Amino acid sequence: MTALLEVTDLELFYGDAQVLASVSLQIPQGGIVAIVGANGAGKSSLIRAIAGIERPGAGKIVFAGRDITGLESHVICNLGIGQVAEGRQLFPTLTTMENLAMGAMLPRARAKMKQMMDEVFELFPLLGERRKQLAGTLSGGEQQMLAIGRCLMGRPELIMFDEPSLGLAPAIVQQLLQAIRKLNRQGLTVLLVEQNVGVSLKISQHAYVLENGRIVMSGSGGELLNDDRVREAYLGL
Repeated sequence: MTALLEVTDLELFYGDAQVLASVSLQIPQGGIVAIVGANGAGKSSLIRAIAGIERPGAGKIVFAGRDITGLESHVICNLGIGQVAEGRQLFPTLTTMENLAMGAMLPRARAKMKQMMDEVFELFPLLGERRKQLAGTLSGGEQQMLAIGRCLMGRPELIMFDEPSLGLAPAIVQQLLQAIRKLNRQGLTVLLVEQNVGVSLKISQHAYVLENGRIVMSGSGGELLNDDRVREAYLGL
C-alpha cells in the first residue's frame, strides 16, 4: 500500500534535550496508524514536528510525495494534514458554528465551507443542536467533537489525533472512536496518538511503540495487543 506520509530518521531537540531520535515510520493511504507510549515518550512532539509546529534537527518528512520538512505549519495544513490537538484548543468565546468556520479558513477549504459544515453536523448531530452555543459552555465530549469537526472543516487527507480520549467518559470515548472509524471508511487517513493503548491498538491496522523518543517496536494493532511486552508495560496484564 502506498505511503501517504513517510517519516525518516527524524530528530527533534528542545534546547539541548533530545526528544526524538532516528524516528522512522510510514502511514499508508487510507489506513489507521497508532503511536502508543507512556507520558513523555515523545508522541505529541512527533505530531508537532509533522505539523510544522516544531522544526526537526535532522531527518525527512514526506507527504503525498512532497518533502514537507521544515515548512510552516499553515502551509502543511493547506497541503492536507489536519491536527486535533491535545486539550482541544477551541475558541471558548465563539459559538460552535464560529469555531467550525475558523477551520475552513484554509484556501483549500473556503469554497466548500457549507458542505463541510453539513457533513460535520451529520457526523456529530449534537453539534448541530449546539450550533449557536459558546464553545466554552459545551461539555468535554462536545468540545472534543467540535475540535474534530473544526479540523475536518479544513478538508484534510490525513488527520492526526493527539490524545482524543483524554479526560472523557468511556461512553463518549466509544462514540468518538466510532466517528474515527467512519471517517476512515470514507477514505480519511488517520494517525492516532493515544495513551489508552488498548483502545488505539484495537482500531489501528498498524502501530508503533515510542519510548524515550525512539521507536522500539512496530506491528499490526492485533500483534502488539497480544505482545507480552506491550501487555505488561501498557495494559497491566
